[in-house]
Amino acid sequence: AITKFDLNTSIGATTSDCEEVKIPEEIFFTITVISLSENLLIVLAVIKNKNLHSPMNCFICSLAFSNLISTVAKTCENIMISHLDPKGETEKKVDDIIDALLCMSFLGSISNLLAIAVDRYITIFHALRYHHLMTMKRASVILAGIWLFCAVNGMVLVFFSYVTFILIFFILLYVVSLLLILVLYVRMFLLAQAHARTIASLPGQRVYQTMNAKGTITLTILLGVFIVCWSPFFFHLIIMLVCPFNPYCECYRSLFQVNLLFMMLNAVIDPLIYAFRSAELRSTFRNMLCLSRTRLCP
Repeated sequence: AITKFDLNTSIGATTSDCEEVKIPEEIFFTITVISLSENLLIVLAVIKNKNLHSPMNCFICSLAFSNLISTVAKTCENIMISHLDPKGETEKKVDDIIDALLCMSFLGSISNLLAIAVDRYITIFHALRYHHLMTMKRASVILAGIWLFCAVNGMVLVFFSYVTFILIFFILLYVVSLLLILVLYVRMFLLAQAHARTIASLPGQRVYQTMNAKGTITLTILLGVFIVCWSPFFFHLIIMLVCPFNPYCECYRSLFQVNLLFMMLNAVIDPLIYAFRSAELRSTFRNMLCLSRTRLCP
């Protein structure tokens, strides 16, 4: 299993003048509480409000669920590493389950970002047929396929693979997925103006055009935050493969907990992006958090 010990010490462990940077447990705990609250609120809001029952919001809800899994798994791993014997048989089995959840979380995040990118692509290049091409039923099938893929690969990678193979798999998946999303972006932005002019010339399509642009901007922000938060960790994985015995690389490896903190921050920032970009979500949050609309929500 890929534990903190595997990622930080087991491969290419060597002496270095750089001491490991420690993040206080209180910080991890605070981020965990905030992340769980925010992402659970997103999931409940999408379920509660029928106006949010659209394919893109379903993908966003699925992305929030990925963040929930990631936060819970990383919290359990931190508790186990800090308070339990990592060499015990029971602890190893629990660690395998945690690693499978972490693999599922990453695969879910990148798959849902790709699904959102495809959804935005269809809204721009097939705007007039969007509601026929991307129905809630098809979105449900896509989500079922995503999570089946995540569950199977998460278990296979953790229980039946070597650490080096897993590292290479995740690095390649990360790079290929980002390149694929980038290709979709280039096509969207190269031809968006032409499609915008076509849609704008049709009656009653200006609002729909604005919604498409807003959805694309939301995806851009989500993808940017994902890259910023996850890239340090994947650079850590690359260093483990490329220069495992180099003392300078070992200095970067000493920042493992900082990289882990960035990964957890991604789960905190995403819900803020949803709320900031969606007035409907903000309204739903307001209704859910208020005990009485007449007293607390005038």
